[in-house]
Amino acid sequence: MTLTVNTLRELVAFRSLCGEPNGDMIDWLETFLGRAGARVRRVAGDRPGASGLFASIGPDVPGGIVLSAHSDVVPVAGQAWSSDPFVLTERDGRLYGRGTSDMKGFIACMLSSAAGAARRELRRPLHLAISYDEELGCLGVHSLLRAVADSGVEVGGCIVGEPTGMRVAVAHKGKIAFRITCRGEAAHSANPFRGISAIRMAAAMVGELDALQDHIRDTEAHDTRFEVPFSTVQAGLIEGGCALNIVPDLCTITAEMRLLPGQDGAACLSWLRQATHRVVGATGGGTISIEVTNAYPGVDNPPDMAICSLALHEAGQNSTCVIDFGTEAGLFKEILSVPCVICGPGSISRAHKADEYITQSELDRCDRFLEGIVETLCQ
Repeated sequence: MTLTVNTLRELVAFRSLCGEPNGDMIDWLETFLGRAGARVRRVAGDRPGASGLFASIGPDVPGGIVLSAHSDVVPVAGQAWSSDPFVLTERDGRLYGRGTSDMKGFIACMLSSAAGAARRELRRPLHLAISYDEELGCLGVHSLLRAVADSGVEVGGCIVGEPTGMRVAVAHKGKIAFRITCRGEAAHSANPFRGISAIRMAAAMVGELDALQDHIRDTEAHDTRFEVPFSTVQAGLIEGGCALNIVPDLCTITAEMRLLPGQDGAACLSWLRQATHRVVGATGGGTISIEVTNAYPGVDNPPDMAICSLALHEAGQNSTCVIDFGTEAGLFKEILSVPCVICGPGSISRAHKADEYITQSELDRCDRFLEGIVETLCQ
């Protein structure tokens, strides 16, 4: 087995679930990179038990390249795996395990490239950034990027190694997650007209979300590079009521918008806040509030930027693509003003599912890609 596969086996064994402590994996990464001669900085996260990592190999000069990944994986509860998801298992030429595609496969390739870079005479540094809680909405990278900004490190470009099949992506949508809280008035269900049903209010707000979606589709300029060429809004969770014989006084909707690059969602949120007044008026009372719980920006980088040209050359490709899922790339650009592309091994179609896998050939291709990146740092 290659160094990359052996490293991936170690990484998969860490149950680095999003929202849970990741110290054991960060300890292991810190030791690995320290032994390779990297300058390693462990960055405390914004929640207890979570840390990020930033490591540098080569001279302390501007213009280096960052390889970026997240340490966390999504849970496996309720999924029917054919083998232990936290034991790398080879079957029929595939390497199965949670996070193999998303995105511990890229981390394994990052570490192989770091080990190789440590033996080279670099003229510009190779940086490695590893975050946490990406799967919860790119939460954990904020503390990491703040620390990098405070350190004064000047970076020339960044490659975020999310699974793209090693295609070079330059754009994806942004996201706003928000909570709609409907408050009515409790009453005995024997006479429901004495109360104000929060569930009824929430149902009306779901209808308003649908109306907003229609409005977006009909009025927004479409970007046909994306499979869904307009911004989207949808309710993902709803919770309300405490007993069948009580008119519910509380119901919450958790929803999200996926916004085309360049859209900030402000007009959509304003539209929904106006809708709350319509719903309250129709139900005869109660209150409805909207709270943004998380957001990250979209990305739309020009294909002629240096990091894109470099990635295309080393990937052996002539054209860029866009992706439908979000990444940390927009935050690198927003917080550090670093141009980013997204390019990594594996497929997002395998992520978050039972029997997630990556192949040896996909890892080999990424290893060659990163070897080429390191070579340019020697020139």
